[in-house]
Amino acid sequence: MKKIHLLTPRLANQIAAGEVVERPSSVIKELLENSLDAGATRLDIDVEAGGIKLMRVRDNGSGIAEADLPLALSRHATSKIRELDDLEAVATLGFRGEALASISSVARLTLTSSVEDQRSGWQAVAEGRDMDTQLSPAPHPRGTTVEVRDLFFNTPARRKFLRTEKTEYNHLEDVVKRLALSRFDVTFALRHNQRVVHNWPAGTGRLEQERRVAQVCGPAFMEHALHLDIERDGLRLWGWVALPNFSRSQADLQHFYVNGRAIKDRLVGHAVRKAYQDVLYHGRHPAFVLYLEMDPATVDVNVHPTKHEVRFRDNHRVHSFIFSSLHHALAQVKPGERMGSNDLASAETAERTPQLEGVAAGEFHQPAMSLAQPAPAGGFQSRPFSSSSYSSSSASYGSTPVTEQLRQYGALHQPGPSGAVENEEIPPLGFAIAQLKNIFILAENAQGLIIVDMHAAHERITYERMKTAYAQGGIQSQPLLVPESVAVSQKEADYAEQFPETFANLGFQIERAGPESLVVREIPALLNRAPVAQLVRDVLSDLIEHGTSERIQERINEVLSSMACHGSVRANRRLTIPEMNALLRDMEATERSGQCNHGRPTWALQTLDELDKLFMRGQ
Repeated sequence: MKKIHLLTPRLANQIAAGEVVERPSSVIKELLENSLDAGATRLDIDVEAGGIKLMRVRDNGSGIAEADLPLALSRHATSKIRELDDLEAVATLGFRGEALASISSVARLTLTSSVEDQRSGWQAVAEGRDMDTQLSPAPHPRGTTVEVRDLFFNTPARRKFLRTEKTEYNHLEDVVKRLALSRFDVTFALRHNQRVVHNWPAGTGRLEQERRVAQVCGPAFMEHALHLDIERDGLRLWGWVALPNFSRSQADLQHFYVNGRAIKDRLVGHAVRKAYQDVLYHGRHPAFVLYLEMDPATVDVNVHPTKHEVRFRDNHRVHSFIFSSLHHALAQVKPGERMGSNDLASAETAERTPQLEGVAAGEFHQPAMSLAQPAPAGGFQSRPFSSSSYSSSSASYGSTPVTEQLRQYGALHQPGPSGAVENEEIPPLGFAIAQLKNIFILAENAQGLIIVDMHAAHERITYERMKTAYAQGGIQSQPLLVPESVAVSQKEADYAEQFPETFANLGFQIERAGPESLVVREIPALLNRAPVAQLVRDVLSDLIEHGTSERIQERINEVLSSMACHGSVRANRRLTIPEMNALLRDMEATERSGQCNHGRPTWALQTLDELDKLFMRGQ
């Protein structure tokens, strides 16, 4: 056994650098966060060779005084916390006091800074040899410039793990983009190999914010983005979420910020996926730029050295707020509120979305529809379990037959001198003109041609009505003829005993039979054929992980979705014009009607401009 000895400061810093400095992008992240914490309103970033050769960050922040420069390059030195209690409510991006010391131990670092009441700037130089820094006067305006050269020049074992210049630059650029999205009030300028790559001017107005989001995430994202701003119970969620028709093959366009800090959190990811699960096609990922603002004392940011992860004090509250806010916001988007392309291939032609600013999540209104009642804005009386849901005798528009309603509509809205009804008087999905191959409905609206997949559309309408009717009746329980014993861990049994009301609300009656055993006496009636033990374990897993469980409701929705699918009007079924118009009106009144139960689009728009291009008119 070797003798115990103290590590040298240099070796201790190099070990710490392994946690903080992984590649050039890690250095840029730490430097930019320090500049933002210093109150900078402009950041100029110069990079060479993907950051391996040179990284220079210049800001106009508060600067560092001469006496503090050597201290800034030493370990565990920071101006952001003073005592343990300060960690309970950290409001800055950096606070560990390890970044500059770690960087200087594996690179050649020059720190030049000046404060407002200082006659000239000062410069500190460290080159990884030891912990001593060389101070000298240097001209510099108010603010700080940090220059990092030859990363890992003294640790070749780590340098060989760096990738190509292009790969390292792409990682670095992603970091700059994430921080640029976190602070719209700061100007960001990025140059690579003496070439200007990005220049994002500061702007706090809505238009300036959307311009930067479009520059970072692409214009197609903003064309399909829904803006929301929801505040409730001390939590505020605002930003942009892409509609389901702008889904991604991978989770590469997901930005989430907590009090201005970019994070990747399992709880947040789960809440967002749940909000999209009813409208997103299988295997696709949502896109979003979202900001959660909350009391710093209710979130712990001191979880990981890189500060990418956080821990919420009340997981259930945060999860529920994010899910309900996004779920209701997405549900409110109907054809009448967004008339854009419903096809990924025509993303560039989509129009701007309606805005849902300043609306509390609890204020979103879902029309009360039941299986036996027509939709609030009119429509046929749905019979989801009948194959003849759309028959001439059962179709209705409000309380009046469709044909009579259309006749009244035509009498009230006579065509003008030009022979066309005024655009603002035409319904969003227009009026049916034909049926194509007994599969698609063709309709004309103010913008052009609407194409509707009649089965997919009716499936969503039926599904939403069944969910509403089922919710109004609650989850009904069914006693088991023979109670079933379920073997679980002691922790799971403790949770089952601790949350009996949760299981009761989900339609279960469960009793503890032993330290690692439960007895199930009642289950949800609609899931009487589902594996009981697996259902119980799934609910317990959700309770332990997220503090809540929607697993049973999801399974019930799956059953309702299947029933709605079988009860909807089928392809190869000929509909009359009144029946087609009734379906269009119901789509305009139904939540999530842009996608079927499986996430496929239900309708698409071909504008006159697109049709003109198709036939080369005017060229």
